[in-house]
Amino acid sequence: MHAPTTRNVAVIGAGAAGLVAARELRREGHKVVVFERGDQLGGTWVYTPEVESDPIGSDPDRSVVHTSLYQSLRTNLPREVMGFRDYPFVAKEGDVERDPRRFPGHREVLMYLKEFAEVFGVCGSVRFESEVVFVGLVEGGKWEVRTRSKRGEEFDEVYDAVVVCNGHYTEPRIANIPGIDTWKGKQIHSHNYRTPEPYRDQVVILIGSSASAVDICRDIAGVAKEVHIASRSLPDETFEKMPGYDNMWLHSMVKSLTEDGGAVFPDGNVVRADVILHCTGYIYSFPFLETNGIVTVDDNRVEPLYKHVFPPALAPSLSFVGLPWKVVPFPLFELQSKWIAGLLSNRITLPSEEEMMEDVRAFHNSLEASGIPKRYTHNMATYQFEYDDWLAAQCGCPVSEEWRKQMYSAVSKYRRACPETYRDEWEDDQLILQAQEDFKNYT
Repeated sequence: MHAPTTRNVAVIGAGAAGLVAARELRREGHKVVVFERGDQLGGTWVYTPEVESDPIGSDPDRSVVHTSLYQSLRTNLPREVMGFRDYPFVAKEGDVERDPRRFPGHREVLMYLKEFAEVFGVCGSVRFESEVVFVGLVEGGKWEVRTRSKRGEEFDEVYDAVVVCNGHYTEPRIANIPGIDTWKGKQIHSHNYRTPEPYRDQVVILIGSSASAVDICRDIAGVAKEVHIASRSLPDETFEKMPGYDNMWLHSMVKSLTEDGGAVFPDGNVVRADVILHCTGYIYSFPFLETNGIVTVDDNRVEPLYKHVFPPALAPSLSFVGLPWKVVPFPLFELQSKWIAGLLSNRITLPSEEEMMEDVRAFHNSLEASGIPKRYTHNMATYQFEYDDWLAAQCGCPVSEEWRKQMYSAVSKYRRACPETYRDEWEDDQLILQAQEDFKNYT
């Protein structure tokens, strides 16, 4: 056991991951500065009607908007599951400012995060309108952090450690379809989708089948002439009307696009469309980070990372919070942050660099052997609670509550079976009661 160490730590981003990282670091006795390029905390949960100058987000010189929220967005997880483990996301009944629904709108999540930051004294650690433009190693294993203010002034500081919490819903991934570069219609990525009104009386091809696609196609169907959903996960001959809609169809993935605005599907159907809306996800991007080639992003795998958090050669002074997806994000951020904070104070120890690298190689080999594409490296759909519980064991804290696991599983089933109604009708009241019983112990 080593003597506890206090370090100066830079946290990049004041979204949910950055806020809980700051709390855990402060709890462990570290000195923390959180750099936030926006003018308020909340990260991706800060809604703005603004969109980027390039609607598909491929122009490197575009004006960048951080958030990908659309106006109608409600959470696709219930508040009981979503909340941090020791700060439950409970409904504020009777407060007209608040949204008491079990699956609340995005504004309610932002209010919860602001409340969390206030309750745990994190707000004073945040420097707003401070964009991190460079992070690089300097002598003694420390990190130079260069920031730029809104007025364009640059500041250089040196920190013992850097925790990267910049989110991964800002750099769009675009579908690669033959003919897409010469297609004459309008293209937009869901990152720049806010309201359905621009699609009134339009024929829209929506590419994708994940959470945002499921919401946005229904949002648009109320005003559009036709909505055609193209998904890679459907068989080639798919062409069917969406139940409950006269103007929405399901297809397999678009085979090719023609210059005159046509989209050709594998079954031979051709749709002439006004707009292609890419609901095709995002790519990890750390444009500020210089590690001399140690950390790379290849086909959306951030590597090499031990347990999705530490590059072995730079651990524990460089870490990443929040890379896994298809997860319950807030409790996962919390456990990753506890682990990082404990390691930086020497309360917890890591394996050797060689052992960590061996673990990374074994993990990548297991993905390959299972036929899982590299871009799914951080997809934790099948083992997130196993991962959370491993982190909890490292930190010496309780594993995930049983009701949280069961509730997540129940909601996943409802969401697939009843995408129209799962947010307002459910059958897991017994689990809600268990959660509320647990919450009494926290408060």
